[in-house]
Amino acid sequence: MNNLRRVLLIAPIAMACTVAAAQTTPAYPSKPVKIIVPFAPGGTTDLLARILAQRMTVAWGQPVIVENRPGVGGTIGAGMVARSPADGYTLLLGTVHHTIAQAVYKNLPYNFGRDFAPVSVMAMVPNVVVVNNAVPATTIEALVALAKSQPGKLNYGTAGAGTAHHLIGEMFKTRAGVDLVHVPYKGSGPAVADLMGGQVQVMFDTLTSALPQIKAHKTRALAVTTARRASAMPELPTLSETVLPGFDVGTWFGIVAPSGTPAPIVDKIQGEIRRMVAAPEVRRQLHDIGAEPVGSTPAHMGAQIKAELQAYETLAKQVKLVVE
Repeated sequence: MNNLRRVLLIAPIAMACTVAAAQTTPAYPSKPVKIIVPFAPGGTTDLLARILAQRMTVAWGQPVIVENRPGVGGTIGAGMVARSPADGYTLLLGTVHHTIAQAVYKNLPYNFGRDFAPVSVMAMVPNVVVVNNAVPATTIEALVALAKSQPGKLNYGTAGAGTAHHLIGEMFKTRAGVDLVHVPYKGSGPAVADLMGGQVQVMFDTLTSALPQIKAHKTRALAVTTARRASAMPELPTLSETVLPGFDVGTWFGIVAPSGTPAPIVDKIQGEIRRMVAAPEVRRQLHDIGAEPVGSTPAHMGAQIKAELQAYETLAKQVKLVVE
């Protein structure tokens, strides 16, 4: 009887403490949120992060700030986020570059599959092969023929060593039987500038990043790297239907948080991304820049990352791509 009485006396006190704790825990977000972009301003990652930050700022009533931390193929910014508190206030705009970096970099200071909590893939973007206007090749077939006639004379720029575009470039070289010299940059923006300036002749880039210069006739697009043609440029052939049958590599962009971020916070961020990509004005905006909206769940993004980590490890070994 005494035990029962003690339980009846303690239970209301415990419940009151639980309610009080819940009331004193500030609702997320209660302060500014940072989205780390691991590449230089001007690229696709930067553009998508700013679209998301603007929407989140309005929806949450808290500033959502985009901070660029470029370098080493996107791994410097990723490492910073991996070391951040798992509280939802420091997020990474991650990309397929990070699953590839896990396969090709020898000594990463983090593990992309273990040290991050997947939130949502925002968008998928086709990659594109573009050339400087002075390059005497107006088709992808002509570019392959030109490269074969001048082994080691043409170079190609990418957003960085160990990125998706670096792997695509090496896959292209291996399968097409050509010799192109890789020139890595700290993001797509600087690489595009040098492509237009003629410092590099060829570039593998996302369609989103390359599209403004293509439309302005400042560079020339030859093909996309996905199996399907891009809805933003349906006239552009694929590598698969021209010189490399079966070639299919796209680029995803999405939000990840430090591992251990509470599930309610992950779900709140994912919900905002889902609402964002469902908005007609955002869908139009994404289409105009060559991106396809996604808005996947954390579980789907996690499964995608796991599958890619395995697939790209195999591909990196096939093309002998290792970055020190």
